[in-house]
Parts: sequence; C-alpha cells; structure tokens
Amino acid sequence: MKNKTFLKFNFYSLLVISILFLGFSSFALASTNIDPTNHYAWNDIIGWIDFYSTGNVTVSASSLTGYASSSVGYIAFDCATSPNPPADCGTTYSNWKVTNTAGILTGWAWNDQIGWISMNCSNVQNPCISPVYGVSISGGDFTGWAWNDVVGWISFNCGNTGTCAPTGNTYKVSINGSGVAVQGSLTSSTFDTGSAAGVTYNTILYQTSVPPPTGTAVEFQLAVSNCSNGATNAPTCDQNVGWGGAKTSGDGAFLGYDGTSSTYYKPTADNIPATLNSIYYNNKRYFRYKVLLFSDIYGLLAPQVDNVIVTWSR
Repeated sequence: MKNKTFLKFNFYSLLVISILFLGFSSFALASTNIDPTNHYAWNDIIGWIDFYSTGNVTVSASSLTGYASSSVGYIAFDCATSPNPPADCGTTYSNWKVTNTAGILTGWAWNDQIGWISMNCSNVQNPCISPVYGVSISGGDFTGWAWNDVVGWISFNCGNTGTCAPTGNTYKVSINGSGVAVQGSLTSSTFDTGSAAGVTYNTILYQTSVPPPTGTAVEFQLAVSNCSNGATNAPTCDQNVGWGGAKTSGDGAFLGYDGTSSTYYKPTADNIPATLNSIYYNNKRYFRYKVLLFSDIYGLLAPQVDNVIVTWSR
C-alpha cells in the first residue's frame, strides 16, 4: 500500500476567499448577524447599547464591524464601517477597529461623545495586569467587560454582574446562529500514482496541528481517471475532458461514499481515515480531491488542515 501527503494550507485565509467569491453565508438580517432578541449591552451611565437596530453590526471570524446605537450616539467598531468614515482609515485611524481572534475581542471602538472604548486590557497593558478585563464570544454569546475612561465599565452579559433571571435584568449580546455553517472549498491539482495499470484507492484522512473546534467539520470527495485531464476515454483522452464541473458520475467526477456527487466522506476527526468506497475508484491512475471546510453555525470557529493523505494499493 502506498500513500501520498500533498496538502498544506490554513482554513482562515481559505474561508475569506470562499466568502468573497462564492458567498457562502446566511444571516437573519441583510447586513447583521446579531440576534434580534439578545442584542443589548449595559453601562450604568449611558444605559442600553443596542447592537441590532442599526442593522449593520457583524461578527466575523476575524473582526467586529459596523456600529451600535446608544443614548450618546453611535458606537463604531471599525473605522471603515463607521457612520461617517474618514478618508484616512488605513493610516491615521488604522488602530480604530475591533479584532476577533478565536472568540477573543481586542482593539478599540469609538463614540463621538465619550471617545475610545477598549475591548480588552491587552490594548493598554501588555500583558494584562490589573484589572484584567475583556470581551469574548463563546457559543454565540458575548461575555465580559469593555472599558471607557468617561463612563466606565460596559457589560455585554448579565452573567457578568449576577443580575440574570430571576432578577428580571436578563440581557446579553448574541450572534444569530443561522444553522448553516459557513463553507469553504478547495479542489486540488491532479496527482499521478505512477501506475500505468491504475490503483485502488483505500482511505483519505487529514492532519492538523490545531484540533478542530467543536461544531466544525472537514469533508472530502474524490475524482479518478486514467487520463491526466480527467477524460473518460484513455488513452486517447479527448472525450468528456475535465475534472468536476457538470460531471456527476464516471471518470473525472467528484464522488462521495455512494458514488454520486451529492455525498461526502466525513472523517470523524483529524488523523482518523475515512474508508473510500473502492468500487468507484478502482484501476485508475490519476486523482484529484475536493475538500469542504465547515465553520460553526456562527461563522467564528473553523478547522485548520495541514496535510491530506490518500492511501492506495496496486
């Protein structure tokens, strides 16, 4: 049996590309993914801060953008998506943004009346010393505290203060989980097993240096042919040329476990091989794979794939 390792990439850059070019996302409101029920933060001086009513606050895997409303006006989380963005967001105001790293928010928000709002003590102390504060997202819910020099602490969840039900002061900011994971895909180049008679493909697995976050998934399809161009009539290789596309069966088609293009192989974890249904991949020399990467339903956590290994036998 032989195997070949042939893929190395990071999911987060792939996810961005997929969203930009394929538009794989689904949110409750046109430009926001904030929950329509749970969308308030609280400050003892300015009161409620509403993350939903402006319709543009968006949490992504890398940032918090748009602006919330409050009694002192809009609170903007990113220079470029503020109500009236200045022309020099990329220079003078390059630090005016909130960054999301695996659910940890850092950076600065801005309000015209009260000024800068720090989302994490690491913005002003490195490392954080005292008081240790910050805003994070877990399971779609915001928790923790932000700080402003004028009005003080801003709470994103009543759990911070111990005032949740049954006291009647239940509030939090949450992401509206769409129930549809953000999806990124990648199709490989063509690989040659070197066997003129073809091989039988046995398993496929992926490896990663970062365990897949809960709620994410990695799935595969495999396409095989005796023509390096994916055609169906070796050795001439001039009919039905190409890999994937409109092909749903036969040489060059990306297939799942039932031999159709509508199913996928789903390894249960990294380094755990998924068994390929060899009757669809028998006596073929060349192959390509397609990998689909699914985030959690909030689009915040995503798997990383470092290597893909396919095994075959002659």
